[in-house]
Amino acid sequence: MLTLLLLPLALVAACDKVPLLAPTGSVINLFPATTSVSLNSEVTIIATVIENGVASSGSGGPTGGGTARAGNGTPVQNGTVISFTTTIGRIEPSEARTSNGQVNVRLITGNVSGEATITAYSGGASNQIKLKVGAAAASTISVTAAPSNLGSNGGSALITATVIDEGGSGVGGVPITFTTDRGSITPTSANTDPSGTATATLTTSATAKVTVAAAGGKSGSATVTVSARLLSSFSVNSSSKKVAGGPVQFDVGIGSGANLANVHVDFGDGNGADLGPISSSSSTFHGYCSAGQFNATASAVDATGAREQLNTSVIIGSLPATLGAPAATTTVGTPVTFTVGGVIDAQIAHYRWSWDDGTETFETTAPQTTHTFTTRGLKTVRVDVFGVGCGQIATATVSLNVS
Repeated sequence: MLTLLLLPLALVAACDKVPLLAPTGSVINLFPATTSVSLNSEVTIIATVIENGVASSGSGGPTGGGTARAGNGTPVQNGTVISFTTTIGRIEPSEARTSNGQVNVRLITGNVSGEATITAYSGGASNQIKLKVGAAAASTISVTAAPSNLGSNGGSALITATVIDEGGSGVGGVPITFTTDRGSITPTSANTDPSGTATATLTTSATAKVTVAAAGGKSGSATVTVSARLLSSFSVNSSSKKVAGGPVQFDVGIGSGANLANVHVDFGDGNGADLGPISSSSSTFHGYCSAGQFNATASAVDATGAREQLNTSVIIGSLPATLGAPAATTTVGTPVTFTVGGVIDAQIAHYRWSWDDGTETFETTAPQTTHTFTTRGLKTVRVDVFGVGCGQIATATVSLNVS
């Protein structure tokens, strides 16, 4: 008699341990939050289980033993167990019990790209969906450069690449590479962040095209333009006599197509000159008043306000002035002609003569003059040379015995 009483209780306990599965004729529908998933991220998937229901066209339709039936159907009994598998990543939880015919699970991805097949099943019902993971989700790559235009001297631009899926959302964790046909780019490879973006810095002195390629074969590009050179060259003409007081020629080369508003030349000694809106290569001249090394600069500005500067240097030597007389001796009352030499390469304003005989100094514009001594003795004649726009640029002496 006791055995008969305990038997129903044992059957009830056994039933509690048997999973409650979807009855025959049930339909499972799967609804992912997105159709693509970034690497090392997750996406929620909603599964609904309906008795005598109809498969949703968006869920992929019933497979396996499930059969869609006409009508709206009713949710399966609460606690019905739905199991899940995936070919990429993992599903958490891998089993879930329904509440009002629905369960929520998550696909958690790792470092593997591809197309994940997610299967949900319970009893005789099952269904599958496919989600693109990582690089497989990439539909396009958007590439931008900031700034997209650099001055004639070049510079750096920030390259931003965004991997986008078919729905227009960014895809994170996708390995991409950066290459350029000019200059350099750093880094050359990166993984997109959770928003699908990665950046690199381009440094270039010429117009450059940057190409971004993602694992999976998608690519995009952006071009950073470098403005045309305003100045092609700036140099000292090789034929110039580089001595104090001499006219040094500076040659300025203009870039092809440059529309210059002005070129200013700074000669490096406190003086400068404006060449104005020149459209072809030009020259300008400058006389340095002293020996030394000078750093000259040509600064160009075009009609848009863009600027470019080139530098050069010049070494100026002392003017090798000499003073000569016909002979080393002369007599009182005899006219003597003195000639200044070594000044042919300079622009001379005047010469100042000193006679060492009590006669006052006087000036000439010619490098030659005549003087008559009225006293005997050894005389030291001196000439100071003054350059155009300068002060004294050279001095020369000669000794003469007057008897």
